[in-house]
Order: sequence, then C-alpha cells, then structure tokens
Amino acid sequence: MTRVCLIGNPDCTLQYELLSRETSREALATYDLTRPFENSLAVRTVSVGAAVSLLNDLDWYLTRFVDEALVLEPSVSDEEWLSRPLARALRNGAVDPEDTGEFCKVYGLERVGEPNSSSDTEPNSSGGERPRSSDDAGRESSGDDRRESNRDDDSADADPGGEEAKPADAFGVAGQTHRLVEPLYVRRTDGELPEYDLRDVGETLVVRLTETEYSS
Repeated sequence: MTRVCLIGNPDCTLQYELLSRETSREALATYDLTRPFENSLAVRTVSVGAAVSLLNDLDWYLTRFVDEALVLEPSVSDEEWLSRPLARALRNGAVDPEDTGEFCKVYGLERVGEPNSSSDTEPNSSGGERPRSSDDAGRESSGDDRRESNRDDDSADADPGGEEAKPADAFGVAGQTHRLVEPLYVRRTDGELPEYDLRDVGETLVVRLTETEYSS
C-alpha cells in the first residue's frame, strides 16, 4: 500500500481544516485516517497513482493548510518518503525508482513537550507568549480524533535511542508525540546520507526530492 502523509502549517490545525470542509472531507471519506506526527494526517492508498490523484483532489487545501505532502511507495523504499513532485514524476514514468534517492532532505523528529519546544508556548493577546496548557491540547485533538478509531499500530510511540540521529521508519518511531523540525538538504554519496546535525534529535525522517527541489 502507498501511504500519503500531510504535515499541517504551524498556524492551523490540519484535521479541523480538512474535515470541516465538504469537498476535502468527501475526498478523504473512504480512507482510514491516522495522525503519525503532530498536526498531521495520513492515509493508505492502493498505488502511487492513487496517492498523486488524491493530492491533486486536495490541491486547493494543500496550498492553504499543508506544509508538506509526502508519499511512501514501498516499491521505492519502505523508510524514505517521496516529495509530491517526485511522486508525480514517478507516476508519470519520468524517473525510475532506483534513480529517486540522490537528492534528499532530512527532518529532525522532535518530541512534543520537550523544553524549548516550539509548540509549548503560544501567543497571548498582548503579543507575548503563554505556556501551552493541557486544555489547549485537548481542544486541538478533540472532535476529529473520533475519525481515528481505526488507527493502525504503525503510529505507536517509541522512545528514541542512541546518540546518533537515525531515520524513523516511515510512520515513525515517533508517532503523534513528535513533530518534524528544521530540514537538512543533503545529497547521497556512495549510497550514504550525511548525518543530521542541525539539532540534537534521536530520530530523523528522510524525504527524497527532485533535483529541482534540491537546487531551489
């Protein structure tokens, strides 16, 4: 099964934005929704073609509410995601699966609630910040989470380990208790990716890119 994962913009609650609008809600109605990372939404589709078609159906919403649209195609990799443009190129036959791995960006996976975490505070009415409360988290996760009753075990949480950041397996070691942070753009050399060194994180998530995305 090909997977699609949408990462929401920091200034919106992705599930609310997608499920409160009729067109996007209908486009997603036939899928079991999961939330592998903070402010994300993911589904399983039957093929990379179906994944690209779903993203095309949601294009208006992706432009407004989504920071990243990712596709995981098992015939390419069980662990490394494809960007939307690369998935489209693969679907169209413009690139072979074995030629997708040279250009990448690597995200750190940061645990939600860690000290200095970006979502632990939020602006108050005076322009400063106030601590994020459990009530805030409850409001963010209520309602739409009822649609997640069929969540599979792939989104279960696990503690990161080791001193060196290592890739998360697709739906992540991390689960929804983690967020994607600060991508590092890298080029694979002799089959190896450079280590992620932008933050001190225990896990990483690799996204394969087109050469145009890498260069821009």
